[in-house]
This record gives sequence, C-alpha cells and structure tokens, in this order.
Amino acid sequence: MAFNHLPAGVHDALRPLSVRPVTHSVSMADNQIPRQAGIRPSPRAVLGRLSTGASRSTRITHTEHLPPRPGTHADWPSAIRPEVINAIRAVGIDRPWAHQARTAEHALRGESVVVATGTASGKSLAYLAPVLSTLLDGSEEPSGRGATALYLSPTKALAADQRRAVADLTAPLGTGIRAAVYDGDTPVEEREWVRQYANYVLTNPDMLHRGILPGHPRWSSFLRALRYVVIDECHTYRGVFGSHVAQVLRRLRRVCARYGSSPVFLLASATASDPAVAAGRLTGVPVVEITEDGSPRGEVVFALWEPPLTELHGEQGAPVRRTATAESADLLTDLAVQGVRTVTFVRSRRGAELIALIAQERLAEVDRSLPDRIAAYRGGYLPEERRALEKALHSGELLGLAATTALELGMDIAGLDAVVVAGYPGTRASLWQQAGRAGRTGEGALAILVARDDPLDTYLVHHPDALFRQPVESTVLDPDNPYVLAPHLCAAAAELPLTEPDLELFGPATEELMPQLEQRKLLRRRAKAWHWTRRERAADLTDIRGAGGSPVQVVEAATGRLLGTVDAAAAHTTVHEGAVHLHQGRSYLVKQLDLDDSVALVEEATPPYSTTARDTTAISILETTTEIPWGDARLCFGSVEVTNQVVSFLRRKLITGEVLGESKLDLPPRTLRTRAVWWTVTDDQLEEARVHPQALGGALHAAEHASIGILPLFATCDRWDIGGVSIPLHPDTLLPTVFVYDGHPGGAGFAERAFHTAARWLAATREAIAVCECEAGCPSCIQSPKCGNGNDPLDKKAAIRLLTTLLAGAPEQPPTTE
Repeated sequence: MAFNHLPAGVHDALRPLSVRPVTHSVSMADNQIPRQAGIRPSPRAVLGRLSTGASRSTRITHTEHLPPRPGTHADWPSAIRPEVINAIRAVGIDRPWAHQARTAEHALRGESVVVATGTASGKSLAYLAPVLSTLLDGSEEPSGRGATALYLSPTKALAADQRRAVADLTAPLGTGIRAAVYDGDTPVEEREWVRQYANYVLTNPDMLHRGILPGHPRWSSFLRALRYVVIDECHTYRGVFGSHVAQVLRRLRRVCARYGSSPVFLLASATASDPAVAAGRLTGVPVVEITEDGSPRGEVVFALWEPPLTELHGEQGAPVRRTATAESADLLTDLAVQGVRTVTFVRSRRGAELIALIAQERLAEVDRSLPDRIAAYRGGYLPEERRALEKALHSGELLGLAATTALELGMDIAGLDAVVVAGYPGTRASLWQQAGRAGRTGEGALAILVARDDPLDTYLVHHPDALFRQPVESTVLDPDNPYVLAPHLCAAAAELPLTEPDLELFGPATEELMPQLEQRKLLRRRAKAWHWTRRERAADLTDIRGAGGSPVQVVEAATGRLLGTVDAAAAHTTVHEGAVHLHQGRSYLVKQLDLDDSVALVEEATPPYSTTARDTTAISILETTTEIPWGDARLCFGSVEVTNQVVSFLRRKLITGEVLGESKLDLPPRTLRTRAVWWTVTDDQLEEARVHPQALGGALHAAEHASIGILPLFATCDRWDIGGVSIPLHPDTLLPTVFVYDGHPGGAGFAERAFHTAARWLAATREAIAVCECEAGCPSCIQSPKCGNGNDPLDKKAAIRLLTTLLAGAPEQPPTTE
C-alpha cells in the first residue's frame, strides 16, 4: 500500500472555528482610532492589547523588534528631464533615495539593472524616473510615437495599481506619457488603441505569451521603439512559472531584434537572494544589482503566534490545535475593533472567504457598521469585483481584508497598520513580502505570523532564528527543462521561423530538442529554418502558470450567473460533485462538474459541513539521474511518473471536524511526469532501528509527511508545490522507499534542491518530529492536511528511530554537484 498526498488543490477541512467566545478587553469608544486626525496606533501598543489575558499572552512564542532606520538621499542623474523631476516633487518627493538615483543612472546608461531593496523603499520610482524621461524624449521625435516601454507584473491587481500611480505622477506631463493596461480584463474595443498609441503598456507574462508575441506584426511600431522592459516583483518568477517566463522573455528579445530594438531590462524585488544572478537567469542578459537600501523604515514589531491546543481530537485520536483560520479571524476582528487597518493573508481561496465571513459575523455583535468594512480578496473573482475591492482598500473604505497571495505583491496600500499571516506562506521571501504590506508610509507596523497545525509552522515559531537570522531563499528556475522549453520553441517558430543562430538564445538544451520536435511533426525544417506546421496556435501548447488546462467556470445553475473560476489542476479536489464552494461569504454545493466543457454547476446552500477530497497515488521510476550511498541506504534523484486519482470526499462537521461520512467519486486519473528525490533503507537498517514489519508502513508514512512539511525551509517552494509517496516494498527499488516529488510537469527544481541539502533537510525533519510535545503524532509533526489516506497508518516513534539510523550513514558533506 502506498501512502501519499498530492501537491495542490486539496483544501483544508475546517476544524473548530472557536473554542472560546470572542471577548474584547476594551470598548469600541476606547479603541477606535480616529483616522481622519492622522493618529496611528503604536505597533507595540496594538500587540499589547491583542495579547491581553493569560490565554492570549502564552500564544506569543517570540517577538522580533526591527528598529527604525534613517534614509540616505542623493540627486537625480542630470539626464532625467526637469519636467519629470518637477512632477516627482509635486507628489512630495524633493530628492530621491540613494538606491533610486543609482538605479536610474544604470538604466540611462543602457545597463540592465535589478533593484532589490526593502518593501516600500520606492523601487517603482527608481525605474519610473528614467522610463518616463526617455518616453518624453521620444514623444518629441518627428516620427510621432517615439520610445516605448513595457511593464510586466505577475498579477493584474499590481498592474492596475501601477497604472493608477503612473497616472497620478504624470498628470502634469500632458500627453507625452500614454500609459495603458493591456491584459485579459482590457475590453476588446480598447485594445486597438493601446497597440497604436500607448507608449507605456502595463501587462503580465501571460498576455505577452498568448497575445502580444503571437500577434507581433500588429505591435511592430511599439516593439521597434521598445527601450525598456520593467519586470516588477521579479522574485515571484521561480519554479516552473519562472522557467516559462524566462523563455517568454527570450522570445521577446528575439522578436525585438527582428524589429531592430534591444530593450534594457529593469527589475525590482523586495525579497531576492543573489539578485543579479537570478535576474540574469530570468532575462538571459547581464544584470547589475542595487541592494543597498537608502530609504527610511519605521519600527516593525513581528510576533510569532501559536494557537492553543483544544480539548478536541482529530484523525487517529490526535490532539488538535486551534486552526490558524479561526485564530486569524479573531485577530482580524480585534484589530478592526481597535480601528487598526489590517490585511490578513491566507494561502487558500476558501480560507480567505472563511476568515472574512467569521470576522464579519463577530464584528456584527460589536458594531453593526463594521461588518461592511471587512471583505475577502482572492483569485477567481470577476474583474469588476476585484477592481471594486482594490478601490475600496485604496481609499480606506475597507478596514480589513482577508486576502490570498493575489494581494501579496507590491500594491501601494497606503495606511495599513498591521498584517496577519495565517500560516507560513512557504518561503521567507513571501513572508517578508506579506509583512511589508503594513507601514508602507514609513510609520511603524505590526506583523503576526499565526502558525498552522503543521510541522514547518510549529518548527518556525519555536526556532525564530530560522526566520529572522537567515537570508531569503535563492530563486530556483530551470529554463532548460524540456517540458518548458519545447512549447516555447514551437511558439517562437510560429512567431518567426527559427534559424541556427536562434538556438543559442534559448539555451544549451535546444539543439537536442529540435530533432524531437521534428519527429513529432510539430516543426519542419525548410532550407535554413524551422517552421511551425500546425493550424492551431503554438502559444496554446502551454499554460505558463502550470494550471494544466482551461480554468473551470463556476456557474450558478438556477440563473446561469458566472460566479468565478477555479484552476483546472484544482478542479478535481475543490469543485467535484458534492463539494462545498465558498464565494464572497456565500456557500454553494456543486451539483455537477463537466470536465469536457470546464464548467461546475452550483446552487446556493448552507450545509453544516465542509468537504475534503481523498485520493490515491502510484509512482514509478523512469530514470535515476544520480545515486549516492548513505551507509547501506541510498539517496537518489531522477525522473518519475506519478498517477493520481481523486476517489472520494469526506464531509466534516464545521465545529468539531468530526467525519460525517464518505462519498465515492468517479473522476479520471491524472498522470504527471516530473522529478523526485527518494531514499531507500535495507532490512539490516530496519532491524538496527527496531522498526518491525507491522510498524514499517507507519514509520515511512510519518517520515514522508514530516519531510514534505519541512522541505520549504530548504527549497523555494511551499508544501503545496510538492507531493510524496511512501511504500514498504516499491516494485522498482525492491526496498522500503520514500519519494518526494515536484508537483509540476518536468520538475520545478524543488526535489533537486532537496537532494543537494538532504542531510540538513532530513535532520531538521527528525528534530521536528522528536521535539513535538504530542505522544503519538499530530498535525504539528507527522499528520498532513492533504493526506489521501486519512493519516493512517502513522508511527511517530518508529519514524524517529528510522530517520536516526538513516542519518547515521549520511556523508559528512552533502552532495555539492548542483
């Protein structure tokens, strides 16, 4: 029997929402902050109120105080036009910070540059000043259109926010700057105007991949004049998504060369490790880095918060800690009562809806005017819903928001006082991005990380040095991944026939792939070039975000109203027949999932339960790339094929998490070819570890769960990017084996990073299990929220002994052949 869990799509079952009534230590009149008077609460004072009472104070495991920092000014380069400098002064900025001036200098010299300074350090102005100055120069050219610039954002929300910022800044500059958003939400009638007249186009990599590059002849005048490409929040381009974007940018450079332009790349990120290396890998060109932050910073108070254990018991009788969802909803409620403007970040769409809903209900008991000032924000909303929420948040109409990472990035949310992070977001980079949403005007800020009942979260709130004394993670991406590269070669050939000189641009793996693409009749060589041979669009061969197909539309059956969308990869686990679906505080039951037409029909209902999908997974080894001995054990890395099928779903009571029943599902299996790290042990090692045959399955299963939970500490991923399988006798190894695999076609670099850091990774896994205070295993150590086998069997003590024996044979130095 194989024990497994899938890397994406299974939402957490809702455990008890509350184990105590919500109480507020002070009245609304005492705590409502008069925003109109400009009075901002001290972060220490706010945290003190939140932790009032014995039960609350014990939940804070650590408080980190980041002191304020003064700023360092400089002068703008002389090449910046005086109109631009005057426009900047008009919005209250007399002189730039030192890093802004240095970034502008490099840009004006034609050098690609990445500015990697702290959140709210003014990176946008660092690249806008040279871009706007150059666009104004170009607007005076006799040719008419002049120079152009392209802005790439990972999210539509950030692009829309940047458009507002550019409009405010350039209002005094007249018609010389014509900025416009061009994305999936842009009305068809506006797109032609953007192509013909805009000189600063704000879009995203998806639209560049599917719209602009395939239709480059219609963009010829824009591309011919392209001087700058701005890549905002560049640290988000990692894993498979980052690898795809890297190839999209190479296609852009190739098409630009066809029209005689060679744009300069300007990249920005608040959280990047080795930024020049990462930016160079992403763009394919040499990049200068600016990392010394000249901006001032207010005091930041960062608290680590662990919810208490409850009297309830979960799967296999394990003790249950209060959920991060319930705890974060309480904190959002209390912060709203104090008048503290807050964003609560949560990893799942369902979690964002739940936190907002719970906070609204509890605020209604305090003040009837407050619930309307709390909302949820997540992907899958309709464009008009997103824009309305963004406007309300920007204006201050909203006091609190429960949001997914769709709002994590650099939107300028002026006036926020606090950020609550409901569960570690997977990387230190994301944690600091989210925490940085507060205090963006240079004032003090409060950030709270609320731990989930999860091995990694538990480890981090008790090991604060792992968060506050470590640099952010390196950006992992692999543009040479054949699953990524092949469709982009086809797309490039469809844009312009591929020639021999082009192959070097796309990387060393290109030459080997070309014959394979010819054999599959995707490309055909004629004379000295390869041509796309099909009638369909080559750009449609791949979804650069790895969603695995068209989004599933969620439609209200009775009215035909479109509620939103769900990624294809998540559809089997979130909108299967019988699933509970939440949308803007309303709950719906899925009546039918039509995979052929990508539609889920729902009807409004209020069931007293949540639903959790269960699945089965099998894994086979395709190729072992690297294998090293760990004593008698073996540590391996290579290619695998994973077959997964959602087979049923559980209904759980909302309050207790008690399982009410299980219903079978008839959904097709899905196959994934990817990369994995795996380790095997021998019978002699099992005997040495005193792991008896009846305990073997539970020991392997527990070690697998815990290792997946801890891996994000060592690789730029989160738990939902990876999957695992453990089996007492695997048919390919003929030994007890534990696999951890990337949840993306072709791999994303996470399993490879695990292989290269295996000794430290598995040692931290063993420690996380050993130090947990539970007796037989719980969600804080070996239970997984997405286990397809209901967390059965698990054996905590046998897992500790097994990992101890495994680590005894580990090499003194981990493998370094990265």
